Amino acid sequence: MGKKIQLGTKILSANEEYARQNSGLLRERGKYCLNMISSPGSGKTSILTQTITNLKGKLRIGVIEGDIQTQLDAERIRATNAPAVQINTNGSCHLSAAQVRWALAQLPLDEIDVVFVENVGNLVCPSAFDLGEDGKVVVLSVAEGDDKPAKYPAIFSKSRVLLINKIDLLASGGIDFDTDRVKTDTRRLNRDIEIFCVSARTGQGMENWYNWLINAAKKTS
Repeated sequence: MGKKIQLGTKILSANEEYARQNSGLLRERGKYCLNMISSPGSGKTSILTQTITNLKGKLRIGVIEGDIQTQLDAERIRATNAPAVQINTNGSCHLSAAQVRWALAQLPLDEIDVVFVENVGNLVCPSAFDLGEDGKVVVLSVAEGDDKPAKYPAIFSKSRVLLINKIDLLASGGIDFDTDRVKTDTRRLNRDIEIFCVSARTGQGMENWYNWLINAAKKTS
């Protein structure tokens, strides 16, 4: 038992050291960094592509993409003409600070204002690993159900922003999702979190998210 705890401590300690290095680099270069976390299929990449496209001329965005396999999401980001670095974890359920350190060296940081880390799709593992980011953004789609803040409190308690995505689906009445319940449960965990109801597909509510991001990035530069 003691050896297992010691090994876990060493792994987390090494990650924290890389996270400190990442944070120092980003501060030194005046870059704002957000770690985006969600379940698979919540719409993280769609939110990012819309954000990059609609903030051209206002914010320069680069992305570090984390997936178990493939370059599919990185290719979607590059199609917007934004720089993207793909990390394939080959089975690991989260990105490490060491992997992000490598990816930061591949990005043209002098040409970027904001770095997004799109983490591996998972509400649990990524929440435990600091990457050196300025904050976390959790994305929850209405199709996943309104019980997720209660079931997975760690990520909701640690995030600066909650994006409730795919709200356009609620208009049909075919999805049972209580937005007020999500907001109440989330703010019970995290009083300071910003919550935006958005649809990356239709653009509904995205302007509020854009304004928050612009203001947050300005405080870093």
